[in-house]
Amino acid sequence: MDTPSPIKLIVYSVKDLSAAKKVFGAFLGAEPYVDEAYYVGYRVGELEIGLDPNAQAQGFMAPIGYVDTADIQSSLKALVEAGAEVVQDVMNVGGGLLVARLKDADGNFLGLRQSPE
Repeated sequence: MDTPSPIKLIVYSVKDLSAAKKVFGAFLGAEPYVDEAYYVGYRVGELEIGLDPNAQAQGFMAPIGYVDTADIQSSLKALVEAGAEVVQDVMNVGGGLLVARLKDADGNFLGLRQSPE
């Protein structure tokens, strides 16, 4: 895996996006910079907090921390070799932003994110 990066994104699975926006807006003291039906994102310093109303349908109930990587495929391979299991292969979520989700042996979710070049 390339040089480690701090977690840059944490995505919360939410059932009611409207209600969650009110709570997270008050909690973070911020307005969302992305406010769509499929995702709401807040920037707090260097960290992005996301709300995903579709995550539960995909089997993701707990928050997922994402690290940025320059080469998502090699990072994914390194994590699988270390014992993680792919639960969502690399996919483009828009504008060339790539994400992948894995889980460890205890069922904790891990996320990888590669920005477009």
